[in-house]
Amino acid sequence: MQLVRYLFRPAVIPAWVAVLLALLLAIFPAAALHASIRGLSIWWEVLFPALFPFFVISELLLGFGIVHFFGTLLDPLMRPLFRLPGIGGFVVTMGYASGYPVGARLTAQLWEQRLITRVEGERLVAITTTSDPIFLIGAVSIGFFHNAALAPLLAAAHYGGGLIIGLLMRYHDRKAPESPQVPAASSTETGRRSSRLAQAITAMHRARLLDGRSTGTLLQEAVQAALRLMIVVGGLVVFFSVVMELLTMVGMIGTIAELFRIVMSTLGMPASLSEAVVNGLFEVTLGARTAGESTSSGLIHQVAIAAFILSWGGMSVHAQVVSLLSRTDLRYRPFLIARLVHGVIAVLLVYILWNSMAPTG
Repeated sequence: MQLVRYLFRPAVIPAWVAVLLALLLAIFPAAALHASIRGLSIWWEVLFPALFPFFVISELLLGFGIVHFFGTLLDPLMRPLFRLPGIGGFVVTMGYASGYPVGARLTAQLWEQRLITRVEGERLVAITTTSDPIFLIGAVSIGFFHNAALAPLLAAAHYGGGLIIGLLMRYHDRKAPESPQVPAASSTETGRRSSRLAQAITAMHRARLLDGRSTGTLLQEAVQAALRLMIVVGGLVVFFSVVMELLTMVGMIGTIAELFRIVMSTLGMPASLSEAVVNGLFEVTLGARTAGESTSSGLIHQVAIAAFILSWGGMSVHAQVVSLLSRTDLRYRPFLIARLVHGVIAVLLVYILWNSMAPTG
């Protein structure tokens, strides 16, 4: 009995999962190979060209002190709204523009430089883990739904839900200490109080001097860091592609989909969208594509499920975020809860905004 209890301890369960996956790989080698090639294709053709430039640029902006510049400018706005330092505004902008997992990467970098606290990092990564506009418009609205007019509604539900999450996350661990404000220029130098812009420029200059690397060295190290990160992202995409294929081969995906059919029918939603939800739990692209293809379910429900999938992010994105935060003390649980709540809020926003923003014709 003691042996059985030991074998099923939470710390040992991941080992059994790894053994199970190894056995499935041996049983279904051809399916695993095809899934690996498919995941590798997604990484090379979509993710690498989309994310690599943003990773390099983010490293350069940190080295040049641009982050400190925006941090000083946005500090009066970010602290009262989201209980975040002004530097968080830069991360929000970059995260929304470039999509997951850029926000997590920048958050980890700010934590490593001691510019944010653990709680502020947990708030920030919860807000900034979103889809990029190109994927939302080009891939989902046009590619999967064949309807560009859906883009404003999806964007309002997805990004609006992210901002609502930001307002809710300000209450996360409210008693935790906040990071100090970005150092500002002294007003005694000019005999009057420096303007906010002058303070921002001074903060940027000080950060650049503190970094000290030449432009060539900074560019070289930025490319190297971005390549290392892209390899991690690609490995996770390939891994989850294989895992989904193996689970499909043994019928586990079908069983989970059947459970979701029951739940969705109880909630009054089309049970035919359960496959899209299950696929979206693991991988955003596959889930959103399945939602777009479920034309018999009703467009409003298809869009609502797509909004949920985009906001949840998929376990592949979760794994990328966890890997990026592994060198920090940021906890995964607040991120997980935020993603679930974000998904629910996005669904509600789709239903609320449908009459005013739904495509006509």
